[in-house]
Amino acid sequence: MSLETWWSAVRPDTRDWLVAHNGEPLPMHVVEDITRVDGPVDPEASWVDVDEDGVLRLTDAAVDWVEAVANGETPPAP
Repeated sequence: MSLETWWSAVRPDTRDWLVAHNGEPLPMHVVEDITRVDGPVDPEASWVDVDEDGVLRLTDAAVDWVEAVANGETPPAP
């Protein structure tokens, strides 16, 4: 599932965290909420960036998407 699809289905506190901490490693509670909505995180998904230590982050495009949404814009899909 794409970021723009699961975004509206995750809990508001998850969206709030993603906006406030955009670009930071995803903590377990955020990953768990995304997994609740979307199933196991696919490391090949367009919004997923996994660093060399296996830490999940949003891709640069996904970070830009979240920033645009936070600014009240309608961004293109990451």
